[in-house]
Amino acid sequence: AQVVVGFGGYVSTPAYLAARRRGIPIVVHEQNARPGLANRLGARLTPFVGTTFASTRLAHARRVGMPLRPEIATLDRAARRAEALDHFGLEDQRTLLVTGGSLGAKRLNEAFAARVLELSAAGIQVLHVTGADKGFAVPATGSGARYVVIEYADAMELAYAAADLVVARSGANTVCELTALGLPAIYVPLPIGNGEQELNAADVVAAGGGLLVPDAELTPSWVTGSLVPLFRDITAVDRMAAAAASVGERGGDQLLAELVAAAYAARRPGR
Repeated sequence: AQVVVGFGGYVSTPAYLAARRRGIPIVVHEQNARPGLANRLGARLTPFVGTTFASTRLAHARRVGMPLRPEIATLDRAARRAEALDHFGLEDQRTLLVTGGSLGAKRLNEAFAARVLELSAAGIQVLHVTGADKGFAVPATGSGARYVVIEYADAMELAYAAADLVVARSGANTVCELTALGLPAIYVPLPIGNGEQELNAADVVAAGGGLLVPDAELTPSWVTGSLVPLFRDITAVDRMAAAAASVGERGGDQLLAELVAAAYAARRPGR
């Protein structure tokens, strides 16, 4: 190995220590806002430390963002919107995307399933990605807006291209994809673990590009009482979109690659 790059899994610790012992350059990348033990150790062994979020506290940290799939990083939402709407069977109108990721989110699914008719009657078109084996039957909406349920999106970039506002969990990848694309969002952090999902959304929420709703407060009443008025306020949603884009980073892959190249260039002579 000429450079060791670690992302903080438990196997990173012995790799960092072995690289240090052999004089091999180390690069650390921390995807979450709250770093784990392995990366806290690794960051003390190298000046080449990249973080996803500006608020992450880690020795020698510089923000490089999250390396994203090219399909996301290069997405032109406006150019692919018509294709996206056709792909999901949606009308050409403003659209709300609800997603709990590939595994789904029980809280989101139940709250929105209970308000299908109300959202449709309010003229809010919804694309709801429920997660595998978590789909539900949509009641007839008559002349109201469409409510489309799918269990899995094999082309998530098209779901983003169709969306004007998103309701989602706040895993690091989700937050980074949405901000890179300038998509405003309601973030509902997973209420377990060490609270990292709430911290992941902190920067974009502070910038005004998203709202944070605790899991317990994401209820059917919240959907109709809070979400519907926000979605209808086009000016507010547009402001949120601009704020989200201001903290997003599409070039995380290139910036991380440059950090690796810099670590290699700075290696000790003879190594």
